[in-house]
Amino acid sequence: MSLINTTIKPFKAQAYLNGKFIEVTDADVKGKWAVFFFYPADFTFVCPTELGDLADNYEQFQKLGVEIYGVSTDTHFTHKAWHDTSDTIGKVQYPLLGDPTATLSRNFEVLREDQGLADRGTFLIDPDGVVQFVEVTAEGIGRDAEELLRKIKAAQYVRAHPGEVCPAKWKEGEETLAPSLDLVGKI
Repeated sequence: MSLINTTIKPFKAQAYLNGKFIEVTDADVKGKWAVFFFYPADFTFVCPTELGDLADNYEQFQKLGVEIYGVSTDTHFTHKAWHDTSDTIGKVQYPLLGDPTATLSRNFEVLREDQGLADRGTFLIDPDGVVQFVEVTAEGIGRDAEELLRKIKAAQYVRAHPGEVCPAKWKEGEETLAPSLDLVGKI
């Protein structure tokens, strides 16, 4: 079953953020755009490149009103240790959620039950708490923050402009489509 257009399930998680441990719940997410960025584990190889890419682009996400939540089945203590020992992860200024019980990973259907690790899953949540975008990749395939930003801009545009849709490769400021009988067979 697809999670698209479903509401996120209630959760409560401990996170590491800017030298502090904080609690994050589903209530913290509602009312704003959010990206849940699942990755297999701290102290690994592809994961820090992805989290570093998000960190390098974090200001752009913030300008769009989007909060990033990095999530793995590690604890918030492990996130702190990784943040303190890795130059790449040391740049991260968004919450790193611990999911040692795998509640979030199960809620978002990315848990590898046999390993206790999350797949590489990216979920865009709208201000109503509804999933608007899902991407899951194999372990060896890293994701791109700039492509994620493009998709977020498209989702925000569509939300703000009912009746319009963004075609392939759409970028902010480009033409959109207004689906109608007149367009059938003409694209």
